Amino acid sequence: MASATEDPVLERYFKGHKAAITSLDFSPNGKQLATASWDTFLMLWNFKPHARAYRYVGHKDVVTSVQFSPHGNLLASASRDRTVRLWIPDKRGKFSEFKAHTAPVRSVDFSADGQFLATASEDKSIKVWSMYRQRFLYSLYRHTHWVRCAKFSPDGRLIVSCSEDKTIKIWDTTNKQCVNNFSDSVGFANFVDFNPSGTCIASAGSDQTVKVWDVRVNKLLQHYQVHSGGVNCISFHPSGNYLITASSDGTLKILDLLEGRLIYTLQGHTGPVFTVSFSKGGELFASGGADTQVLLWRTNFDELPYKGLNKRNLKRLHFDSPPHLLDIYPRTPHPHEEKVETVEINPKLEVIDLQISTPPVVDILSFDSTTTTETSGRTLPDKGEEACGYFLNPSLLSPECSPTTTKKKTEDMSDLPCESQRSIPLAVTDALEHIMEQLNVLTQISPQGLWRHLTDCEKEPCENLESSYDLLKENHVKNHFVSFCNIVLYVTFSLFIRHLFSLKAIALFTSCQI
Repeated sequence: MASATEDPVLERYFKGHKAAITSLDFSPNGKQLATASWDTFLMLWNFKPHARAYRYVGHKDVVTSVQFSPHGNLLASASRDRTVRLWIPDKRGKFSEFKAHTAPVRSVDFSADGQFLATASEDKSIKVWSMYRQRFLYSLYRHTHWVRCAKFSPDGRLIVSCSEDKTIKIWDTTNKQCVNNFSDSVGFANFVDFNPSGTCIASAGSDQTVKVWDVRVNKLLQHYQVHSGGVNCISFHPSGNYLITASSDGTLKILDLLEGRLIYTLQGHTGPVFTVSFSKGGELFASGGADTQVLLWRTNFDELPYKGLNKRNLKRLHFDSPPHLLDIYPRTPHPHEEKVETVEINPKLEVIDLQISTPPVVDILSFDSTTTTETSGRTLPDKGEEACGYFLNPSLLSPECSPTTTKKKTEDMSDLPCESQRSIPLAVTDALEHIMEQLNVLTQISPQGLWRHLTDCEKEPCENLESSYDLLKENHVKNHFVSFCNIVLYVTFSLFIRHLFSLKAIALFTSCQI
């Protein structure tokens, strides 16, 4: 790690979204970054040189929040289309859809063990879902306005939520009751989260403030006024010693919580900054905003042995734990003005040969949806069901869904074998999956509708069959081979359906020119 005297450095830009970035999260292994945007897409960025970026298509409105599961085998997203989706972060785009909220969903958050998911919505509720059974569990109702964010505590016993009703509430996940309430008469919190030890929460205020509260004694510990615009997001460093903030004033601020002061002001975005997050190890952090860019920064300023601190903090997760030196913060509000010791960094002025990444983007279309609603939760998958290896916490898997199998399916996309290494070409696999989807749709059509569809289109498949075969023969292009396979299967299935019709139908078909 760099020495403590080094400043944060902007390493890379990522460009690919077509609208503002609303949320981002690092994968647990620190090799990938997921981003959500107003353009309705999720994107997955790989930090390896010359790696592709993947765009997940499926949400019908703005994607407001995204987060990796603790094991990295799932990617949760929330959207203004009122749904929550669990994606498999690979090339297939497989997902499971949750429908229970009656208004736009603003945030998603996994519990630390990956067993539960909390979602917050403009329907004034927080909902908790089981990841093991893929089903809705319960709702938390006490807010009187839109809920903007909900987060689990590190031990999973509590949930903190913030709302436009100008309150921050602490919920007990055991009895489903609100146990603490913090109110503000000026503005509301846009974002809230627990510190790594679980003893404090920090809020990002629409009134341009950042506040740190002790949830054990219900007191305000720190109050920062360092931004000139609303604060949209915060992120704790894994050590718990630093807090980074993102604001509509276009800047990022880094706060030293032990000393209670602002230490860095970071510029680089050309507009409001909506999201910021440290990586799981703390060596990197990323930010995104209205300029559609994702900025990846190297931390550099923290060389404290935070892993040792975290182990010690785990022993102090209970309300009756004795105070510790690291818990003693200044007790009075700390409005900060620009000071001599504050370092301002503008990478666009200081960095000349900055690496700008605009990688090739691969669109991943939604595939094989499983929908879960509040009234009809999905039951435990049957033995051998393919979804079990994808959507379950690896620590909870049955022998049929072994961790080894799950690990293979959740590897980085950059490590997946190329087409030449696969026993079956990827193009053929994709074609067969597409055909199965089409057959599934056809089996749901009424006989009358299917009859009409076939009589209208029966000439076209055979004509396309001949042209596709000739084109395949001349160019030997895989894409045409896929089209050829599609048409052959379609014609074969059409002929099969004809044999199922009555004699009158058969007579009609034979009277047509095939």
